[in-house]
Amino acid sequence: MKHTFEFTGLRYPRSFLKLLLLGFGLVSLPLIAALLNAGAYVDRLTTQSQAAVDQAAEAARASRVLMEQVTAMERLARQYLILGDAALLTDYAKVRGGLKKTTSDMSLLPLDEAQLRDLNRTIEKEQALFEQLGSKNDKGAGRRQLIAGYIELSELANKVLKQSNLLIDREVENMGEAARLTQNSLLWQLAASIPLGVLIAALFAFLIAKPIRQLDHAIRQLGGAEFATAIRVHGPADLEYLGQRLEWLRQRLVELEQQKTRFLHHVSHELKTPLTALREGSELLADGSSGALNRQQSEIAEILRHNSLQLQRLIEGLLGYQQALDSVHRLEFRPIDLSKVARQVAEAHKLAIAARGLNLLLRLDPAMLSADADKLRVVVDNLLSNAVKYSPEGGTITLAVRTKEDNIVIEVDDAGPGIAAEDRERVFDWFFQGKLGHQGRVKGSGLGLAIAREFVLAHRGSIEVITERAPGAHLRVSLPIVHTQG
Repeated sequence: MKHTFEFTGLRYPRSFLKLLLLGFGLVSLPLIAALLNAGAYVDRLTTQSQAAVDQAAEAARASRVLMEQVTAMERLARQYLILGDAALLTDYAKVRGGLKKTTSDMSLLPLDEAQLRDLNRTIEKEQALFEQLGSKNDKGAGRRQLIAGYIELSELANKVLKQSNLLIDREVENMGEAARLTQNSLLWQLAASIPLGVLIAALFAFLIAKPIRQLDHAIRQLGGAEFATAIRVHGPADLEYLGQRLEWLRQRLVELEQQKTRFLHHVSHELKTPLTALREGSELLADGSSGALNRQQSEIAEILRHNSLQLQRLIEGLLGYQQALDSVHRLEFRPIDLSKVARQVAEAHKLAIAARGLNLLLRLDPAMLSADADKLRVVVDNLLSNAVKYSPEGGTITLAVRTKEDNIVIEVDDAGPGIAAEDRERVFDWFFQGKLGHQGRVKGSGLGLAIAREFVLAHRGSIEVITERAPGAHLRVSLPIVHTQG
C-alpha cells in the first residue's frame, strides 16, 4: 500500500524556476552562515593574537630596558661610592627617572600575580637603595650593604625579565588553545550545517519531484487509457496550469471514448439484422434450396456465405468489445483459487487441443487471492485460446500458475511463431493483429489480448510479453494477492 504525505497549507512559488532558485538559496544558506561565522571567528582570533603578541613583546622589551637601567644604576652607584662625584648622582637620577617610567608602563600590562609581585619588589628595593644612597652612609659596612642591595636589585630585574619571557610562552599557549577551540567550533558548525543543508535539499527535492511525479503519473494514466480518475497537480502555478490542460485533455478523451462506444453500439446493432438476412440468403443459395446452380454460381454463393460469416464475426467482436468495456468496472471480488480456475479453462479447451494434436503441460500450484473469478477465467481462456490458435500441430503448450512474493503469476507458453519485435508494444491494443500468421482456419478479431489486459488492469495487475524465452510466444500475468477495492 502506498502512503503519500501532504503538507497542509503549503504554498508553492508561482513558477517552477522560482521554486528551484528558492531551493538552491535555502540549501546554500547554512553553508553561507557557517562561512561568515568562520570569518568572524578567524577575525576575532587574529585580533586577540595580535594583541597578545603586542603585549608580550612590550613586556619583554620593557623588561630588557628595566634590566639595562638597573645595571646602569648599579654602575653609577659603585662609581659614586668610589669617586664621590655629585655629577654621578645627577646621572643616577636621570636613569632612575627612566626606570620609574618603565615600571609604570609595565604595571599597565596584563601581568600575572608573580610578575606583579616581582615588579613591585623591584620598585620597593630600588626606592630603599636610593634612600640609602642619599644618606651618604658610604663607609665600611654601609657601602658593602649598599653594593649587596644593588646585586639583589639586579637579580630582581633579571627575574622580571624571565617572567616576561614566560609571558610570551604563556600567550603562545593561549593562542594555540584559542585556535583549537575555534577549530572545534568551526568543525561543529560544519557538522551541523551539512546535515541541515542535506535536510533542506531533501525537502526541496521532494517538493520539486512531487508535481513532476504527478505529471508523469497523469501522462502514464492517459497513455494507458485510464480516464476514470481526475488529474490533479499541486505545485507552482505553471505546473498546475499544465495539470489543468492534462485534465482538459482527459475530459476530451472521455468524450471521444463515449462517442466511439455509442457509435460502435449503434453500428453493430444496425448491421446485425441485414447481415443475418444476407447470410441466410447466401446459405440458401449455396444449399441449392432455390434451384440448382452451375459451378460459377456455386463459387459466387460460397464467397457470399464466407464473407457474410466473416462480417458477422467482426460484428460479434464489436459487441464483445462493447460488453468488455461495460463490465470491466463491475468486478465481484471474493476469495478464489486461481489454479482451479485455470484447470477448468484447460478442461474446456481439451477437445480443441486434442483436435490439433497438441500437448498441454499444467503446472498449477495452489494460489489463493481476492478477485473476480469470471473475469480471470476470461483472461486465462483468451491466453490459452491464442496459444492453441498459434501452435503448430504436435506442439507443446505450458499453462502455469504460481505464487511469487506478494503476487500470483500466470504464464502461458506456446511453440508457435511468437510475437514479432515490432508488435510487442501493440499486441494488447484493441483490434490489433500481428504479422505472424496463426495455424487456425478462423481469423481472429484482435480483441482477446486487449480484453485480457483490461481485466488484468482492473485487478491492479500487469500483463506482459516475456522476451528472454524462445521459440514461441510467452505471456505473463501478475496479480496482487490482496486487492484493495476502490
